[in-house]
Amino acid sequence: MHTEAATPPHREFFLPELCAPRALLLLIVLAELLVLVLVLSESMAAGFNWVRLALTSLFVQWIVLLSAAALCNLRPRLARLHPGAAGAWCCSLVVALTLAGTAFTDYYQLSSPQAPEGLYRYLRHGVIALIMSGLFLRYFYLQSQWRHQQQAELRARLEALQARIRPHFLFNSLNSIASLIALDSAKAEQAVLDLSSLFRASLGTPGSLVQWGQELALARRYLSIEQYRLGERLQLEWKIGGVPEDVPIPQLTLQPLLENALIHGIAPRIEGGLVSVEAQYHGGEFSLCITNPYDEAAAARVPGGTRQALANIEARLGALFGPRASLSVVRRDGRHSTCLRYPCARLTQESGPL
Repeated sequence: MHTEAATPPHREFFLPELCAPRALLLLIVLAELLVLVLVLSESMAAGFNWVRLALTSLFVQWIVLLSAAALCNLRPRLARLHPGAAGAWCCSLVVALTLAGTAFTDYYQLSSPQAPEGLYRYLRHGVIALIMSGLFLRYFYLQSQWRHQQQAELRARLEALQARIRPHFLFNSLNSIASLIALDSAKAEQAVLDLSSLFRASLGTPGSLVQWGQELALARRYLSIEQYRLGERLQLEWKIGGVPEDVPIPQLTLQPLLENALIHGIAPRIEGGLVSVEAQYHGGEFSLCITNPYDEAAAARVPGGTRQALANIEARLGALFGPRASLSVVRRDGRHSTCLRYPCARLTQESGPL
């Protein structure tokens, strides 16, 4: 990053937020394990020295908590530095706090009788602090690089999936308009304008996740094109009233599901039918079901699809939301239902932007 305006540098910094409860707990546990190793490594002819363990734990934990607080406050400034320079400053700060803590215990005579004295004690504490802080920082740096690599691979995968579904969406919409030209040229002209707005909207939102309200508006534009062609044969039922507009959803998810419902459920039937869209958001989980009529005899006259759209959506859900995301297809009582479900947090209220 060459400018701070584009992306704040601390967001890409390898040092995590040490003030976060999870990070603090990890530091405290690891520090206590270090104390245990140090105490066990000393000769204990008379048995385990519990006093030594308690005093060493108190000293090390204070150093750890002070270092975490200092690094947390200095993190935005350190993030502007080169990673190597930032790491050197972090190690220097930890060593300085360790030596200051050692001087404090000497001044108030708080150290245990078995503790080494004189310059050796300061040297020993400083070297241990330098080694441990270096190991921690190296671990944080490697974790950061691994996360960046994972994110880059995920973005590349999602972009490939997105690039595959856009032409599929465009070509099917153009086919619908082409069939409409012979029926009503005025409506076909309006459909072209709708398609222009529709495709501009699908290209205009950067990233792989959009808000539910945006995805819904995109799907309604698509349905307006199909409504010109199918007329009264297409009936729609919406059960989406309780879903907040800022629930995240992968872009171009609802439209391909509606497209499948129209191609395989409405188009083959002379009388058409009802397409139902039901969505819910409850307990941090979003679910969406598209249901359409299914007549096996009529569906047999329609060329079978490659299930590319469904496979694409399932792959994107898995990449974005993990193993708890699912996509299922159920046929029962002359109805075909495609349902998806995944855990998520609302974009503006429960989490930061994804």
